[in-house]
Amino acid sequence: MAERNVFLADIPLDVARARFDEALAAAGVRNDATEIVALAEALGRVTARPVFARLSSPHYHACAMDGIAVASARTSAARATQPLELQLEREAWIVDTGDPLPAGCDAVVMIEDVEMRDDARVAIRAAVAPFDHVRPIGEDVVATEAVVAKRRRLAPADLAALAGAGITHVEVVRRPRVAIVTTGDELVDPSIVEPRRGDIIDSNGVLLAALVRTYGGEPLAFPRVPDDPEQLRAVLAQARAAADVVVVNAGSSAGREDYTARMFAEVGDVLVHGIAIRPGHPLVLGLAGTTPLLGIPGYPVSAAICSELFLRPLIARLAHLDDEDDATLEVTLTRKLFSPLGEDEFVRLVAARVGERIVATPLRRGAGAITSLARANAIVVVPRTQEGVAAGTRVTARALRSRRVIERTLLAVGSHDVAIDLLAGALADRDLDLVSANVGSIAGLVALRDGATHVAGTHAIDPRDGSYNVAAVRRYGPRERVALVHFAQREQGLMVARGNPLGLRSVADIAGRGARFVNRQPDAGTRMLFDLLLARDGIAAGAIAGYARLEFTHTAVAALIADGSADCGLGIRAAAVALGLDFVPLANEPYELAMLARSLDEPRIAVLVTIVASAGLRAEIDALPGYDATAAGTIRYVDP
Repeated sequence: MAERNVFLADIPLDVARARFDEALAAAGVRNDATEIVALAEALGRVTARPVFARLSSPHYHACAMDGIAVASARTSAARATQPLELQLEREAWIVDTGDPLPAGCDAVVMIEDVEMRDDARVAIRAAVAPFDHVRPIGEDVVATEAVVAKRRRLAPADLAALAGAGITHVEVVRRPRVAIVTTGDELVDPSIVEPRRGDIIDSNGVLLAALVRTYGGEPLAFPRVPDDPEQLRAVLAQARAAADVVVVNAGSSAGREDYTARMFAEVGDVLVHGIAIRPGHPLVLGLAGTTPLLGIPGYPVSAAICSELFLRPLIARLAHLDDEDDATLEVTLTRKLFSPLGEDEFVRLVAARVGERIVATPLRRGAGAITSLARANAIVVVPRTQEGVAAGTRVTARALRSRRVIERTLLAVGSHDVAIDLLAGALADRDLDLVSANVGSIAGLVALRDGATHVAGTHAIDPRDGSYNVAAVRRYGPRERVALVHFAQREQGLMVARGNPLGLRSVADIAGRGARFVNRQPDAGTRMLFDLLLARDGIAAGAIAGYARLEFTHTAVAALIADGSADCGLGIRAAAVALGLDFVPLANEPYELAMLARSLDEPRIAVLVTIVASAGLRAEIDALPGYDATAAGTIRYVDP
């Protein structure tokens, strides 16, 4: 193959970088190899695919405070001025933080509100509501939910979240293998006792191997090669067969025994030979098939500088790594933050650029919510002198991920859907991060209206005619044209224990048989459907035991039913199957992604819409129980 450049031409650095990058992209240079490693060895590695929870965290109803476990209904008469006396081991049980919630109890009274009367009696000075001071099953993550996304560089918090979800091994991108070939008749091993005059200790071999490890690659050492083209040709062939990248040190200049550029030209293309920098001028960049070739100059400083400029970004590209930094960000909060006076509170955020602003959505704030550490890409401190921060306030946050990651992040705020994790995985292959916040269909549309999200997942039914999403978009969404991108049809119904022991077939059966129900938050699409079904059957909300008990995802509801803490809940078939439940279908609904119509031309949104319509993602969604993605990617528009 012919060389593309003049020998030792003074090519500007930016031109050399662009030429190298364009050649790598055109040749399809990438690293799709993976390996499975133990969690203890996974720090800093990059996930090859999303990792799903094996266990819920917590996997039992856990007491969140030291105090007394009680049945909340029994405490309604308790007052600070009129304590309520309870019998230990009959009406109240002493518990510590983290203890399983005793049978028959649904709340904890904090120890500060408890008076010990004697060994058999306690008095409480405050009433509690159901699940006060209790971490319910799956509060942090529910079995089968994604814990970390694809292409995530695993940080300590990620490892903790994975461990909490019962994960012991993880599939990661294999580190790029970098062959290091040092050349020169004068090189000798550092172990030599008495070097001769003219011998040069091969320190560059040590330097380059250490740099490769630092950059996230795996160095492969090859025997030193004398200034002999035949031997270099043979070792170069071995190196190309064994490695993803080949680095030849020295022999890159124009001396009579400098063969690197000539050997590169024999096996591939010489893209660059000589760049306009000092030191490091005689750098050689080449490409043989899909194997990058780097001829690094022999002077140690030149070797280090050229490695930083070209080898480091190449390894990052192949390892799917992003440089981490500790920069600060000016972000606009999407929700009001409440914070107690007297304590500095560190609030985890998901930040992303939406339009001209970087917006930040607060994540779950409990001290036990490990996954909020794993999902966060920024953190803000609410000073102890403030009771909170209003929505829309600009604050300074500390970036936990690189600025590049934050700039490429897409926000999906709205209704919970298990297939969103599949979309996130497909977007990761296109170098985009998708993070979601499960706040319900209506809250998602409000976020879209307020410029606080790119996408709002919605399945909001109109009680007047049973249609979906259009009325909600007009009522709660932006005052401009909105595109509704079809994602999937989903089966909604009653999730019940295996065998459906209560024989539930309708919402009327829930009321008639006194079944313990778990509801969704107000304005969630599933809650809207449930309220409509109740209205159609003339059933009052108060007739449903557990109507006021709320969860924010289908899987969280399913986890409570699987544990026996509830008898039923409305949700999607996929969540029921994932948690080993039976399912009674009641409705078939469209789940759509709402976005500003004008945003369809924005590159990140265009990629998202293209992937939603792709045959690969449709096949993955179709494989989920109760899903039909035949129409995925079709768009309809809603005018205000």
